[in-house]
Amino acid sequence: MPSPLSRRTLLRAALTTTAATPLVLASPGTAHAADPYDTLRLKWRDLVLGTGFDPAAEPYASRLTALGATAARLRSTMRRVPGSLWPDLPYADPEPDTDSESFTYSGNLGTSYDRLRTLTEAYAQPGTGLTGDPALLAELLAALDHLHDEAYHAGQTRYGNWWNWQIGIPQALLDICVHLYDHLGAARITRFTAAVDHFVPDSTVASYTGTSTGANRVDLCRVLALRGVIGRSSAKTALARDALGPVFPYVTSGDGLYADGSFIQHTYVPYAGTYGAVMLGGLSLLFALLDGSPWEVTDPNRQTVFDSVEKAYAPFLYNGLAMDGVSGRAVSRGVQKSDTRSVLQDDHLRGHAIVACIALLGQSASSTERARWDAMVKGWIDRARYRPVLDSDALGVAQLARLKAIADGTATAAPEPVGHRLFPAMDRAVHRRPDWAAAVSMASRRITHYENGNGENLRGWHTGSGMLYWWGDTYGNGQYSDAFWPTVDPLRLPGTTVSRKPLADGEGGAWGAPRPDVRWVGGATDGTYAAVGQYLKGLSSTLLAKKSWFFLDDAIVCLGAGIHGRDGTRVETIVDNRNLGANGSHALTVDGTAQPTRLGLHATFTGARWAHLAGFGGYVFPGGANLSALREARTGAWSDINTGGTTDPVTRRYLTLWCDHGTDPTWDTYAYVVLPGATAERTAARAADTTRLTVLANTGEQQGVHVPALGFTGVNLWFAGTVGDVTTTAPASVMIREMGRTATVCVSGPLRDGAVIDLTWRRAVPSVVSHDPSVQVVTTGARLTLRVTPGTAGAVHKAVVSLG
Repeated sequence: MPSPLSRRTLLRAALTTTAATPLVLASPGTAHAADPYDTLRLKWRDLVLGTGFDPAAEPYASRLTALGATAARLRSTMRRVPGSLWPDLPYADPEPDTDSESFTYSGNLGTSYDRLRTLTEAYAQPGTGLTGDPALLAELLAALDHLHDEAYHAGQTRYGNWWNWQIGIPQALLDICVHLYDHLGAARITRFTAAVDHFVPDSTVASYTGTSTGANRVDLCRVLALRGVIGRSSAKTALARDALGPVFPYVTSGDGLYADGSFIQHTYVPYAGTYGAVMLGGLSLLFALLDGSPWEVTDPNRQTVFDSVEKAYAPFLYNGLAMDGVSGRAVSRGVQKSDTRSVLQDDHLRGHAIVACIALLGQSASSTERARWDAMVKGWIDRARYRPVLDSDALGVAQLARLKAIADGTATAAPEPVGHRLFPAMDRAVHRRPDWAAAVSMASRRITHYENGNGENLRGWHTGSGMLYWWGDTYGNGQYSDAFWPTVDPLRLPGTTVSRKPLADGEGGAWGAPRPDVRWVGGATDGTYAAVGQYLKGLSSTLLAKKSWFFLDDAIVCLGAGIHGRDGTRVETIVDNRNLGANGSHALTVDGTAQPTRLGLHATFTGARWAHLAGFGGYVFPGGANLSALREARTGAWSDINTGGTTDPVTRRYLTLWCDHGTDPTWDTYAYVVLPGATAERTAARAADTTRLTVLANTGEQQGVHVPALGFTGVNLWFAGTVGDVTTTAPASVMIREMGRTATVCVSGPLRDGAVIDLTWRRAVPSVVSHDPSVQVVTTGARLTLRVTPGTAGAVHKAVVSLG
């Protein structure tokens, strides 16, 4: 688990060689006789620093100039004194009982190597003002010797965070060795590779456990591969290649890729947006590096990595952003303190990094896959209006050059896909329509409410309590990017049902420890629409609730029941909490009446039937609801939720809508419909159309809806029972979609106990057209009975039937 200083940006870990300004290498260094080690070393330089573009053109020229300025500032403050290389980064080995200092000091040592890497790149590349500076070269060599002799050498006992010693520092050191190889001399190379061998021995990858899994394993293999290249060791490079093997197969528990497209790191955390991106970025680099060499990765299981582009990563990319629900504690990084400037992270920049990974991985994929991915990448570039990809601070020159080549190429930009994807292994669901997308984040005994650690994401308590994210095709793309996390009320995250019981920073424990003791989380989908449900137990509270979402053509139907708590505090369901920006005054209309736009509006609407927020969409309340609304300006700082964040205050305006269940509610309910992008007129018309949607049940035992116009029936049965025309003999999620003379019946067992589910649909079904092997046809005719053997993975099982 890296320290706060270890992954200041996703780019540092996954894609480039510095957390500061992205750089470019215009030409290789001294020519060498063609041997595999020199070939790979020069290839690595091209991969991470770029080639084949004009360094005097934008955006490259300005980045190189900025790199030079950063390097000059770092150079001016560098001092080789005992215990540090920079005065603000003491790394001296602390006393044995000072764990917190040990943690900081090892991070400082890692940052010292990162700064040297920045200086090295300023020396190696054109246009920086320090290119080829012989005095700088001498200072770099002396600084490397200083850090080696004092801290990072064979025989040194490590202290603080393991990640710094085994991944962060050796990656920086080996990158420096690649760029300065012709100036190091044999003695230095021997000393430096011995240091890497000491901290990253072969035994580090001997077993696929602990800190040597998933993204961390790929990072370790990167270290071993480059150590083999720099030290001219075939055995080390071969070990790096072979140690990648355990990363490829699908897993059924713990860290890694799952067959359903889930990616987990730290055992309990959905992490495609950060650790998954690190893994994808590392693999894309290593595949490209070793391709065509004696150590080429030929393991046939590597195909799972290529498959993951469309199964595990693309579903969470929208208009260039990566959805926050799979980015773990990284959502709290926002604007972080850095050596010379503030470093921004957000969902868009994380998305840009993944898009760049996909572009690079395409170089190792089949021509068919590459053509598909180039079209996807070009589409993301075209639609990234909120934060343009080709002007992204998250990308280095090499990444930008690869992406620009695709943008200028012949591929036809692919549109955002339409459909629904369930990810049972990580309690996530993503719904896409032609002009909007949504995602829901849940928690269970398998998946954490939230992850905090290393002082990060201290108030992400309720992100797994049914948080519902949504974005429009041309609107709302900055909802979670624009200082949302430090300014939003953490007890009022959109879509969640929460007790307003005060919680401590880091409540429940770190590294995914806060997991509710519930199993029923999951759903059923035909790939277009879906029924999704969560049995919610509140974090460190007595709160209980059953929550369901029915994802349809232009709407999300949200039901809640069994809402119960005894914390002595109010319980609320947050219909939405829209970030209006620094000065937004979007109009709110409730039941046809425009509400004041002044800050401080706090109103309750008894029996509200609909509401509309200009610029975003509408909300319908079947049967009416007691709706509360609050318009407020909220001020916070990134340091409030992340100890590495900046302390500068930021203020954003919010419009919050919620249903108040009162203090210590007893089995309360809610029902509302979200209409992304709807006009006020369409919202009012939908509220007036009482025949379109029928709520079949909304209790603590069953929840379900029927939409005749779509042929849709969705039911979540928390216990065996009957809802409408559907009966099951065990807890289940059921989705039925009628289309003309056929219907698709979808069933899952969210408890994942493997119990057989007998489903009866009281509908005339003359025959079953097709069915999964896990589905047995028991009866047809006046009614349909299917016997489903659901397994333990929460998968959806389908049958297509004819209708009488």
